[in-house]
Amino acid sequence: MVNYEYPPLGGGGGVFNRHLAEALTGHLQVTVLTTRMDDLPVEEESGGVRIVRVPVLQRTEQPVASLASMLSFFPSSLRRGLRLLGEEQYDVVHSMFAVPSAVSGILLARRAGVPHVLSLLGGDVYDPTKRLSPHRTPGLFHTVRTMVRRSDRVVAMSNDIRERLKGLYGIDRQVDLVPHGISLQPAPPRPREDFGFRAGEMVLITVGRLIPRKGLDDLIRIVAGLEEPGLILALIGGGPLRHELEDLARAHGIQDRVRFFGYVDEDTKWQLLQAADIYVSTALHEGFGLVFLEAMGVSLPIVCYDEGGQVDFLADGESAYVVRLGDTGVFADRLRRLVRDPALRSRMGKAGMHAVEDYDIECCARRFLQIYEEAIRARTMS
Repeated sequence: MVNYEYPPLGGGGGVFNRHLAEALTGHLQVTVLTTRMDDLPVEEESGGVRIVRVPVLQRTEQPVASLASMLSFFPSSLRRGLRLLGEEQYDVVHSMFAVPSAVSGILLARRAGVPHVLSLLGGDVYDPTKRLSPHRTPGLFHTVRTMVRRSDRVVAMSNDIRERLKGLYGIDRQVDLVPHGISLQPAPPRPREDFGFRAGEMVLITVGRLIPRKGLDDLIRIVAGLEEPGLILALIGGGPLRHELEDLARAHGIQDRVRFFGYVDEDTKWQLLQAADIYVSTALHEGFGLVFLEAMGVSLPIVCYDEGGQVDFLADGESAYVVRLGDTGVFADRLRRLVRDPALRSRMGKAGMHAVEDYDIECCARRFLQIYEEAIRARTMS
C-alpha cells in the first residue's frame, strides 16, 4: 500500500497520517510517499512504516505548503511512485488530500491495477480565508471534483467536509465518514515552571499555524478584553503572522501575557497541553480539529467557534462551549465562566476525556482496513 502523507508530519493532518500509518502496520506493510525538506532523510523506516521522501520546490516549513511545492509534488511523487511499483507489489493506493496527492496517486493506482482510496482532510476542499481555496479556484475546483469522481472510495473526516463536498462541488456519490483518531499516549508531564508559567497563573492554550484561518487576532483581542489577573495565552505553532500577532498583543498592552512557543515536537506539545488550564480556538474553520481531541485527552475544557468538523464530537455545555462563529462577546463570556469556576473546568474536562475514548487511532485503522478490503473485493469482481 502506498499512503501519501502531505504535509510531512506537520499540522493536524500530518500527525494523524503518521499515527494511522503506524496503526496499520499491525495488519499491512505500509509505504508512505511524502515530501523531503531540510535534513530529513530520503528514506527511512519509522514505527514499522517505510517512509520515502521526494524533493519539492519552496518547502521551507513542515506545517506549511506553498503553491510551488504542491505543483512540484506531482511529477516528483509520480516518478518515485513508479519506481516503488517496480520494487514491490501494492494492494491499495491511499491518497491523503485531493490536491496535490491524489493527482499522482490515481495514476499510480491505475498503473498497478489496484483501487484508489481518497481521504479529504479539509483544506483540499474548503478554506474560507484563502484566495486560492480549491472551492473558488477553477483549476483546483475541477481537479478536486475529478479526483473524487475517479477514486474507488472517498473518505471525509467530518460531516462538515462531506456536506461541503456535496454543496460546493455538486458531488453525488458515496462518501464514507471516518473521523480522525489519536494515540492517547501523551508524554510524561513536566512542571509548569519549565515553560515559564508561574504559580497562580491561568493558562489558555491553542495549537495551530499562525495563519488567517486560525483567527488568532480575535483571540488576542478577547484575552485583552477579559482583564482577568494572571491570565496567560500560550500559542503553539509557527507561521507567517507571528510578527503581526506580536504587534497586536503589544498594541493591547498584553505582550507579557501572550507567549509564542513556535513549532514544537510532539512530546513538547503534549506537555504544554498538560500544563494548561483551558483550550481555546477562534479558528474560522477546521476540517476536523484533531487538536481538540488531544486537548480532551488531557482533560482540558474547550471554548471554540462552531464552524467545522469539531461540532461532530464537541458537546456544547458538556465538554466544551461551542460559540457561533465570530461572536466574540459570547466567546469572552463563556471563557470568563471557565476562568472563574474551577469546578466547571473539572467537570467539562472529565466529560471530554470520557468522550475521546471513542476516537482511538486503532478504531480508525480498523475502519480503513474495512474500506480497503471492500475496494479490493469490488475491483476483483468488476
